[in-house]
Amino acid sequence: MSARVYVGLGSNTEREVNIISALGKIREAFGDLLLSPVYDSAAVGFDGSDFLNLVAGFDTELDVEKVVGKLHQIEDQLGRDRSLPKFSMRTIDLDILTYGTLVMDHAGIQIPRHEILKNGFVLKPLQDIAPQTLYPGIGESYSVLWRRMAPHAPQLDVFPLDLG
Repeated sequence: MSARVYVGLGSNTEREVNIISALGKIREAFGDLLLSPVYDSAAVGFDGSDFLNLVAGFDTELDVEKVVGKLHQIEDQLGRDRSLPKFSMRTIDLDILTYGTLVMDHAGIQIPRHEILKNGFVLKPLQDIAPQTLYPGIGESYSVLWRRMAPHAPQLDVFPLDLG
């Protein structure tokens, strides 16, 4: 059974290079991608360089654990240091946001990812590419959720990056 997966990408270390490299590796692993615009946003939870963030969507037959495993491999290949604190500099951060309509919080995998409802830099690009898709377990579309969050969200600027 195929599932539509949405993945959040973020980088604040060699941002453009790492985002483009990660997208190339995600394409190799999963095929065609649906991509949001890239946003420039302030670091959250620590003082650091601004991040580039976007969301990529793809369809896969792989189960959620295999998708997460492949995303972790890509992070490792791009120099992600998992020993750093949660809120710190990142070469690349690849977070599975949703996997079809699955709702789970097990074995370190949280789907849908709660950051969708907490951070504009996650919700805005998700609503850009899937505005009518419903947040699993809530039943509200990403466009409705974004309209509610937008007046209170920190500034998000589109960053011109050729994603190929």
